[in-house]
Amino acid sequence: MTGVPASAANGSSKAGPQRAEGADSDPAGDARPARGKKVVAAAVNQASIWNIANLLTMLRLLLVPGFVALMLADGGYDPAWRSLAWAAFAIAMITDLFDGHLARTYDLVTDFGKIADPIADKAIMGAALICLSSLGDLPWWVTIVILGRELGITLLRFLVIRYGVIPASRGGKIKTLTQGVAVGMYVLALTGWLATMRFWVMAVAVVLTVVTGLDYVRQAIVLRRQGIAERKAALEEAEA
Repeated sequence: MTGVPASAANGSSKAGPQRAEGADSDPAGDARPARGKKVVAAAVNQASIWNIANLLTMLRLLLVPGFVALMLADGGYDPAWRSLAWAAFAIAMITDLFDGHLARTYDLVTDFGKIADPIADKAIMGAALICLSSLGDLPWWVTIVILGRELGITLLRFLVIRYGVIPASRGGKIKTLTQGVAVGMYVLALTGWLATMRFWVMAVAVVLTVVTGLDYVRQAIVLRRQGIAERKAALEEAEA
């Protein structure tokens, strides 16, 4: 006999595991892994700007001043320099085809990419058109029509974004491809039938530029009307 009541003995035996369990439980220790996971996740999100899609976009932006320098080298009419300028332009256009596809396919879409990608597109095309017109190879009205359309549609997208997103159409993609081919042919110092051919390719590009631009305007008007109608219907339903 120990002289300790059975109830007290049982109580002490139960209290022991409870104290031990309480000693092992550390609220601060449990919080550390959660905070650590958040820090790691934040680091991953910050590092995601350096994904392959964004790197291609950055490369396209860096190619713009290089392209201009090559295009205007030695007065802007040397075939060798123009060939190098064409190579820079071609690389920029090819990266434009891949960066968006990679971003969507592998979930690499970032805020930087959403802003930088369209800027890079307009920058390389605008630089090429302005250089060609300043050298007298392309009429200024062609440059104004193409750049005016691109900047106008970009602004229009921002104006109607509260109602929805205007999706890229197949006609718009064909327009972009035709513009790239036409401008690329003008960058090269072509002669003979190739020089005649590039004129017609550019004519097709200008027509597609205008037609697809008008189609985007139509879509924007329809989208705005639908958005206003839906908001009005929602308000009427809420009041009822």
